[in-house]
Amino acid sequence: MATITRQRWRQGGIPAAGGRLILTLLLATLPAGSWAQSLRMARIGVIANASIAVSDASQRGFEAALAGAGFREGVNVAYDRQNTGGDPQKTQAIARRFEDNKLDLIHSFGTSATLAVMKASPRIPIVFSAVTDPVSAGIVPSHSAMGQPSGTNVTGISDRWPVRLQMETYTRILPKAKKWGTIYNPSEANSVSAIRILRESARALGLELVEVHVADPNEVRPAIISLVGRVHAVYLPADNTVAAEFSTITEVSQKNGLAFFSGDSTSVSRGGLAAFGVDYFLVGYAAGKKAAQVLKGAAPGDTPWNLASHFSLIVNQKAAKSLGVVIPAETLRIADRVIE
Repeated sequence: MATITRQRWRQGGIPAAGGRLILTLLLATLPAGSWAQSLRMARIGVIANASIAVSDASQRGFEAALAGAGFREGVNVAYDRQNTGGDPQKTQAIARRFEDNKLDLIHSFGTSATLAVMKASPRIPIVFSAVTDPVSAGIVPSHSAMGQPSGTNVTGISDRWPVRLQMETYTRILPKAKKWGTIYNPSEANSVSAIRILRESARALGLELVEVHVADPNEVRPAIISLVGRVHAVYLPADNTVAAEFSTITEVSQKNGLAFFSGDSTSVSRGGLAAFGVDYFLVGYAAGKKAAQVLKGAAPGDTPWNLASHFSLIVNQKAAKSLGVVIPAETLRIADRVIE
């Protein structure tokens, strides 16, 4: 708007002094944040442990929400997208660079990435997505309950899965499965939190749980192979290390007739039998709405952090048929989507 107006002033022969006066009057009539939003380029750093389906979906949702709020890439937003590959040293280096570049905002995916940028950037607004337990991880203060502001430079959306409800749902699909396996990286705080609830759920449901630890993506293949013949089904938590080798899990499971479940909706279309959980595009979208508020002037510490609110049940009928599993009619009836 301002550029076109200045051009018309020049073409119409309005004196420079008069043009400056009119420009000043125009700026005075604009809402407080609209002038900066329309002209200033906001710089946003993006950090995730890996380029995996859930983090990519979250980032798409994040950017869609910002675009809907008037912050469009190449117009008034520039993204610095970084993937740490799960390397702690690289994570710290990226976090320090974000601080050195004095970015306007950081979108962090996952617990370890969020903790790294919090340590390096105590003043830059941080909006997290896909953090399982922000309080236990120390991302928000212990006095900041879900739906409450943190009082710091951090806000965001937790993707905490309803693990007990998931296991109740999955055992209705496979009622004869009494021995379950799981794979996770014990150095990921979000996984440790989820596995603790998984153990409690397994005990309550009378299930035996076999846990396999992995330290990096290269260990995922031998981990899933080790469960073949030992368990009836596998539950995959929200673990970045495991998610990085999701295709490997699908390959081994399909080859050996092993059913696996997750809480991520994208896992079903990639071979999972079912998922009762979150849509990560919507997780990112909710985080993006908070980021838009911050870019428009809201303090992140005054912007409440929340839990992902939309959960859906997706069933893979095609995978069920290949495994010889008959999905209960009631499960199919209540499913939000069935992949044939």
